[in-house]
This record gives sequence, structure tokens and C-alpha cells, in this order.
Amino acid sequence: MSSQALPVDAIMAEAVSGLRDHGTIVLRAEPGAGKTTRFPLGLLEERAIEGTIIVVQPRRIAARMAAHYVAECVGSKVGDVVGYRVRFDARVGPATRLIFVTEGILLRMLCDDRALAGVGVVVFDEFHERSVALDLGLAILAERRRVDQGPRLVVMSATMELGPVVDFLGGCPCVDVAGRAYPVEVTHLDVPDKRPLPDQVRGALVGLAREGLEGDVLVFLPGAGEIRQCIKACEKLAAQADVRLFALHGSLPLETQRKAVAPCSSRKIIFATNIAETSLTIDGVTVVVDTGLVREAGFNPKTGVSSLMVRRISRASATQRMGRAGRTQPGRCVRLYTRQELQRQSEFDTPEILRTDLSSSLLLASSL
Repeated sequence: MSSQALPVDAIMAEAVSGLRDHGTIVLRAEPGAGKTTRFPLGLLEERAIEGTIIVVQPRRIAARMAAHYVAECVGSKVGDVVGYRVRFDARVGPATRLIFVTEGILLRMLCDDRALAGVGVVVFDEFHERSVALDLGLAILAERRRVDQGPRLVVMSATMELGPVVDFLGGCPCVDVAGRAYPVEVTHLDVPDKRPLPDQVRGALVGLAREGLEGDVLVFLPGAGEIRQCIKACEKLAAQADVRLFALHGSLPLETQRKAVAPCSSRKIIFATNIAETSLTIDGVTVVVDTGLVREAGFNPKTGVSSLMVRRISRASATQRMGRAGRTQPGRCVRLYTRQELQRQSEFDTPEILRTDLSSSLLLASSL
């Protein structure tokens, strides 16, 4: 294990005891605590629980990067002791004991073997995202434990609403972990900015360049289209400031995503969707520019049509985005919305199960 101490190290004994005694725990860990990589690594190296450890990640890039990092920590290649399984890509072998998977892969595994034979623990990371796949996977495995003691379960997040999850899991133990986040200076607009989004983003970056702030910048945008528009609007600024521009969203090839998050010899500005909101730590980022927008799926039961809609983020999501600036050093978060606009938003994101078409999920559940 890495010699650098992280906050989650201090609660490993408590968490393992809760898993052994109750079979299920909820772990709330602030950004920088080490929950995504150190906690599964602790379970692996201490051999606390028999069987394979499955860590469920909401995104492919997070699953791959976490697997590479933990494999490096144990001194092996990905696919040996530590591996991953995502859509169209897998690195696992006969000796693999810790596997990072996406939520869709977990459901596929449950379709193949509802008992998940040989699996000792399933860890649900970033559960606050509350996708249908995450909710369905947890519901199936929780029911399995109630019937005949299936794999032990860990539900983790920094900003999830604890009460409903703890109640659903039968009043299981909850472990709180303080983070290792550095201080982040947060600024808001005084009045709403009515300009087009690319102009707002360019204006914020021009202001940061004038202040001479050091480090890389992470800009949160709702989708790939907005990312392309903002990159084009900022090309002249990048040339003047000798800064490289990168896009980061889920439809990009893996190698392109890796280049966006990898260390770079020059300063860079990363224009990302909420793919960068959780799990990923991008070294060098000291400033976050948050547009306060996200594109998410919705369903109109009157028309039977699903669509993608841009909406304002929740307060919990704003906290997650702010935390990206304080992972490795003190940082700054520039919010392109007013404090009053933020306070009008909901505290947590609406679970996907309450706003999307459930036909495919019902068919999947009926097949199990």
C-alpha cells in the first residue's frame, strides 16, 4: 500500500468490523479521503473478506483509471491481481481479486449469475449519482442478502442523502470519514449573466488569465456540443496565454480521455461534462469554472418520449465540482451563477429512476 496516509486508513478496522458483523455498511467520505482507491485496496491487502472484491463505478474512465492506480500500488499489471471490466474492454485474469466495473457490467454479471458466486464484497462508489442501474443493482443484491446471505455490500459517496439508503439497508452501520481536501476559494456572480455560454466561459478565463493564476483549469459544461463551442471560442486566448485546450466527455476514445487527464508540460484548460465531477483526481487542476449546468435524460409519460434536457445542478453537485479544485493543493472555484440561484436549487439530484423510462429496467428485472 502507498506509504502516504489518507483519512480512510483510520476507519478501515471499523469498516471491516461492520462488514463482518452486519454484512452491509454505508461509507460517507469527503473528497480526498481515499474511498475510491484506498478503501478497496485496504480490503484487498488486509484480506479482510474472502472472495473477489467488485467495485462499481458510474463511468468507464473512472473504472479504468482506478484499476491502473491500484494495480500500480500493489506492484502488478492491470489484469493480474487488480483488473477492470467495462463495455467492450476487460482486463481480468485467473488471479484477479479486485475488479472495477461499471454499473451496466454489474447488471450483466447478475444476469449471468444472480448469486455472484465467488464474490465476497460489492462496493458501490459514488452512489449519490443514483442511476437506475446503480439503484437496481443495489436492490437486487440487498434482497439477495435478506434471502440467503449474498455478497457483503458497501455503499459509498461524499454527498449522498444518507437516511433513505441506511433505512433501505435495514439500519446498517454508517461510517463517516473526514476528507483531505485543501481550501477552495469560491466566488459567485453578483447578477445573472445573460450572454451565450461560450462568451461567459471565455470571459471567466480571460479574467483568470489577467490575474496570473497558476495551475490548470477545469471547466464544467453540460455536453459535448457546448464543449466544442467553448473550445472554439477560447482558441485565441489559448494561443496568447500558451495554454492547451482539451475536451473530456464520455463519447471520446479512451486515449483522448487519458490525454486530457494526464500530466502536461504546459498549462491546460480541460472542458468537461460531469464525467469529471466524481472519482477522478486530475493532477495540476487548481481552478474550477462551474457553469452550473448539466444535461440529463428525462421521460414524458404523456407522450412516451425520452429526451436529454439541460438543467441547473443541485447543491450537492455544486459541492462535488468545487472539490475538484482542492484535491492536491489549495484552489479556486469560479461559479458562473449567483449565490441566490444556487440556493434555489434542490439539495440533491433527483434519482434517475424517478425521471426516466423504466421499460428496459423492468424487462431486465423480470429476467432475473
